[in-house]
Amino acid sequence: MKHISILVPEGALLGNVEGPRQLFSCVNDFLASQSREPIFTVELVGLHPDTSLNNGKYTVRPDRLIGEVDRTDLIIVPAVDGDLKRAVELNSGYIPWIIQQYKNGAEVASLCVGAFLLAATGLLNGRKCATHWMFADQFRAMYPDVNLVVEKIITDENGLYSSGGAFSYLNLILYLIEKYASRDLAIACAKVFQIDIDRQSQSPFIIFKGQKDHEDETVLKAQEFIEKNFQEKITVDQLASMLALGRRNLERRFKKATSNTVVEYIQRVKIEAAKMRLETSRENVNEVMYKVGYTDTKAFRTTFKKITGMSPLQYKVKYSHRAS
Repeated sequence: MKHISILVPEGALLGNVEGPRQLFSCVNDFLASQSREPIFTVELVGLHPDTSLNNGKYTVRPDRLIGEVDRTDLIIVPAVDGDLKRAVELNSGYIPWIIQQYKNGAEVASLCVGAFLLAATGLLNGRKCATHWMFADQFRAMYPDVNLVVEKIITDENGLYSSGGAFSYLNLILYLIEKYASRDLAIACAKVFQIDIDRQSQSPFIIFKGQKDHEDETVLKAQEFIEKNFQEKITVDQLASMLALGRRNLERRFKKATSNTVVEYIQRVKIEAAKMRLETSRENVNEVMYKVGYTDTKAFRTTFKKITGMSPLQYKVKYSHRAS
């Protein structure tokens, strides 16, 4: 039987605690209905006898405290609310325990921004991790040694798992149910809870805001120029000349400040503008393409799909006000 420890961090989101508990319990219920033995023991594990969640709106009493759990098979690290740096500090008492359990053979899965607490253990250094796309810049700043793959719904590396933002944690729990139990049981749970199983990417949901939480004024000027003139053909050499920098120097500083190359940033700004037009205007895909500065249909469609995970037409059908 697999022993599952769902952490109850201070400031955790109630849904991230209760959702996994319900899904794993659902598997046991299915098995009981078939006169079969349960395969999961599910416990809520905390640092304190009473833990405040959702800014004090709820109080949860864990089944056990971490000092009472000598060994477990899977640790679930839920998302926390509010200031993430402060949340990690408040829950730092979990860190040595998570590390020790992992060394003892336990696997660990973070849900949404629970990745911040998992990353604080150092176990993710040099490994892939997902989190909510809205917090990608902050995550990179706090944990530069972790390979953040912001487009992913699920990562699975060396017994360490993570999920993308918000309710995509449900897909990770289904993935774990399939891995520990069976595909049939995962599908059954997906049907009961009406979850779209096998989603692979959170790219269609990402809203690109531009990474401006840095102190390189020259790079900020380059970003502002790109955002005001994205309809035009902008080259790296043009920007370098305008800013009185060498091309290689600009590329290096731009990448360091924004985590994008100049070309990637230009593409993302153009595609974000295209997404908005596809959502709100009557324009067809080709008209939108020209409005955001593309003249090559294949290049536009390829770049759009690379960034969003969908073709321009699929995106328009899914999100257009008029299509709905």
